[in-house]
Amino acid sequence: MSKVLKGYLMAIGAFIIWGVLPLYWKAVNSSDSFEVLSHRIVWSCVLLWAVSLLLNRKSLFEAFKKRSTLITLIVSSLLISLNWVVYIFAVNAGFTVQCSLGYYINPLLNVVLGIIFFNEKLDLSGKIAVGLACIGVLYLTVGYGSFPYISFVLAGTFGFYGMLKKRLAMDSLNSLFVETLLVGPLALGYLLFLEMNGNAYFLHDTGLNDFLFLFAGVVTTVPLFLYNEGAKHIPYSTMGFLQYIGPSLMLLIGVFFFGEDFTSSHAISFGFIWSALAIYSGGKIIAARKIKKASLEEVV
Repeated sequence: MSKVLKGYLMAIGAFIIWGVLPLYWKAVNSSDSFEVLSHRIVWSCVLLWAVSLLLNRKSLFEAFKKRSTLITLIVSSLLISLNWVVYIFAVNAGFTVQCSLGYYINPLLNVVLGIIFFNEKLDLSGKIAVGLACIGVLYLTVGYGSFPYISFVLAGTFGFYGMLKKRLAMDSLNSLFVETLLVGPLALGYLLFLEMNGNAYFLHDTGLNDFLFLFAGVVTTVPLFLYNEGAKHIPYSTMGFLQYIGPSLMLLIGVFFFGEDFTSSHAISFGFIWSALAIYSGGKIIAARKIKKASLEEVV
């Protein structure tokens, strides 16, 4: 198997896992989203610690020696924890379609963050895309009668999280281990609190439910590993297209598996956002081809 094909399979696998995770969180029997979040943090930390021992990654703890890196990781750990708990809550409260919308919006929100915080310039395709996305969200707000808060919390927390991670000289698995290590004591403390007060679901329900709690670490770290490995072997522009597999699967699961509403307002709003993503992605591909062509002409 070629490295490129292996890269495609790994990347697609990562996005498929992320896309079907609503089925997983829905299957976990717990009325407390913070309990599910706490298990996700604790078991992810345990799994990543085992991986770091296996790979002998002593450099992981260098993050604790540099104050700026540690502060960045503390903030990023809080952002990803908020993202996770809102996502888990939203799926179980019947807002999977809103989750899908949030992860469609995220790439376009990243463009706006790049302009504000990194002084990045927006080309014509980017301006059109952001404008269409704004129209789509505004239409959904007016047509459906409520602003999609969950979508923007998910897109915003993940957008700022990604922005902070750009500043770190650490790969995603290493930084995720440190992040879960930082919030791990809070998560473990909450689980002990639930147990002492007789409100814990873990070890007090079926064996299958206990397994789902334990497996939360695997469903968190495995797709991230696949994504990192896949990104090494395929073009970044291709990864940009593949990332829409996740929210597309979320949308299908929300509508066809969970029976959530998908009104004409949703359809029109999503249509604007899909058009925005197509224009933005197309603009990126054209720009990348121009750069490649220019570099080849220089060589000749």
